[in-house]
Amino acid sequence: MLMTNKTTRNKLRIAVLGAGHGGLAMAGHLALMGHRVNLYNRGEERLWGVKSSGTIDITGEVEGSGVIDLATTCMKEAVSGVDLIMVAVPANGHRWMAEEMAPHLTDNQIIILHPGRTFGALEFKQVLNRLRVKADVIIAEAQTFIYASRATGPSQVHIFRIKHSIPVASIRAHLIPEVISKLRQFYPQFVPGDNVVKTSFENIGSVFHPAICILNAGWIEHDSDFQFYHEGATRGVTRILEKIDEERVKVAEALGIRVISARQWLYMAYSSAGNTLFEAMQKNVGYRGIMAPRSLKIRYIEEDVPFSLVPIASTGKMLNVPTPTIDSVIQLSCALNDFDYWSNGRTVESLGIAGMSVRDLRLLAIGETAR
Repeated sequence: MLMTNKTTRNKLRIAVLGAGHGGLAMAGHLALMGHRVNLYNRGEERLWGVKSSGTIDITGEVEGSGVIDLATTCMKEAVSGVDLIMVAVPANGHRWMAEEMAPHLTDNQIIILHPGRTFGALEFKQVLNRLRVKADVIIAEAQTFIYASRATGPSQVHIFRIKHSIPVASIRAHLIPEVISKLRQFYPQFVPGDNVVKTSFENIGSVFHPAICILNAGWIEHDSDFQFYHEGATRGVTRILEKIDEERVKVAEALGIRVISARQWLYMAYSSAGNTLFEAMQKNVGYRGIMAPRSLKIRYIEEDVPFSLVPIASTGKMLNVPTPTIDSVIQLSCALNDFDYWSNGRTVESLGIAGMSVRDLRLLAIGETAR
């Protein structure tokens, strides 16, 4: 358990967008650390508890109550005058968030997607360019979300674990040190990433979430109680995860980018080691107590398939790198939820990068030709 020191050298004004499990954890913890936090949510229903109490109560690895400056459904109120804009919504909300905040952005603000999933920062930049936003802002993305957390009430959240090391990169790669400098005023866990393509391809949610759901679909629809990672990721299931992971790594390699494996990521993020992916997942205490969802219409599929797996497969197709296991998971997800995730996901066509050479994609990653 971590008792957070409320005294901070430089109090920042921070907007946290999204009042789900992660948004509550982030807003409450940042407020507990002494920063001025605005909490935004698109709908009123997830804000009433915070509005009533004025606080977010945290249990678990962090204990305490963070006082929230403002809880609002008004984007202009949320982002006006803040230093950092922390986007803590599923990736299917990134485009909408970009469109909503575009008229209210001002110079020198830093926008960070927590996480970007695959190509989140590039999509965000694409939207701001389309809307001709003049404000000089930095757009960055985290490789993963810093908290493993679950909301336990309307203004209460339990933090199971805070990850140890999370790479962050910005569209203009030379600005990464500036982003990290701001973040490390309260999050020493964030480290400089190489570029936004690498953080995108080190999106391990794409490896874990959809396949575990699909391979446990019967139990999930039967409304069974089981631990998602510790019981859902059996030896057989993790062999499928390893195949997905191998394909992800090969697509990244075709871009000239070396990414870590899922097993290496577990050690980096959670200090969880094992000779196999199965062993590393079983030893991860941060996954203990995280229960399986009760439906297949959840972000583990509705976010991670179209905004994680589809862009990886789409990039692989463009670069002639086969992704048969990833393709199978996408196709099964479409069938299970009777929805076309291929057409509604991030593809090289929708991102405007179809036909680009590897050299141009690498330049885009560091912001030399950012669109």
